[in-house]
Amino acid sequence: MKGTYFLGNGRFETREMKERELLPDEVLVKVEACGVCGTDVHIYHGDKGSAEVHPPVILGHEFSGTVVKTGKDVMNFPLGAHVTVDPNIYCGECRYCRTGRKQLCTHLEAFGVTRDGGFADYAYVPASQCFILNDDVSFLSGAMAEPLACCIHGIDRIEIRPGENVCIIGGGMIGQLMVQLAKLQGASKVILSEIAEKRRSIALETGADAVINPSAENPTEAIEHILGKDSLDAVIECVGNVNATKQAFEIAARGTRILLFSVPKAGSEYSLSLEDVYQKELTIMGSMINPDTHQRAVELINSHRLIIDRLITHIYPHEKLEDAIKMQMSQESIKVVVGSNGSNAAI
Repeated sequence: MKGTYFLGNGRFETREMKERELLPDEVLVKVEACGVCGTDVHIYHGDKGSAEVHPPVILGHEFSGTVVKTGKDVMNFPLGAHVTVDPNIYCGECRYCRTGRKQLCTHLEAFGVTRDGGFADYAYVPASQCFILNDDVSFLSGAMAEPLACCIHGIDRIEIRPGENVCIIGGGMIGQLMVQLAKLQGASKVILSEIAEKRRSIALETGADAVINPSAENPTEAIEHILGKDSLDAVIECVGNVNATKQAFEIAARGTRILLFSVPKAGSEYSLSLEDVYQKELTIMGSMINPDTHQRAVELINSHRLIIDRLITHIYPHEKLEDAIKMQMSQESIKVVVGSNGSNAAI
């Protein structure tokens, strides 16, 4: 029963986990797949995740697996059930939790951040955090329930309406999911802005109506050529750097809503034109994790309404976690997953 522990300062160590008795409300999950998230990359570089990280801890908060043991009070998860885990645990007592904004909980805990997570053979998880996957759903898709749930919260925030035109900036896993969700919301045209040709190509396969390369063409002119002038209703930034944020504001038309979705590097700043905000009447918003959207993500995955497995480009064993994190940072990948059957190769 091994786990790969983050020791701080970019160091990992795979070692035996301490086994213990299950609490009455817990299940023991054999981890089958765990996604490498941008948050894991930030933690690797010394930044915090959704909460402060105190090594040693097993990272990995996007995971799915099989129930192999249950506590005495667990009734709804039979042995062998395929499950995905919502990693975020809220206190229920702070002002944010009590006013319906628990994603802002001041005492947030999360598997793979403050508690041992999914880069391991097994995970001890409260049954309340588990959601059952259909047997015909792959564990790879199931592991993507958490990022999908976060995307759903972002889509809820920006309120895409049928017939609107949307630009997604960034063609990593999050951007690719946002493209598909925007189409499901009834967006008329969805444009992906992405530097990497491979990501642009896949986006056209998964629902984007058009793609642009911001390093080779003027994004504002390219979007106006596709949509016409002043026709962009919403922009979703899915990169997490200042250049992408700058692009979001530059392409915004009058009345555009802008969602800054991705986790930025700590200390990142962008100089905002207040005149533009006023004259264009821009709406600017952020989006934090996945409050009450995990079940909706599982329903979408179980119904096979989204293309997900196609977006997972590399699988590694958790003993090669550092390599997996570095690959996730590369333009070569879309989504990297760690699993017990990882082949350390592209798929």
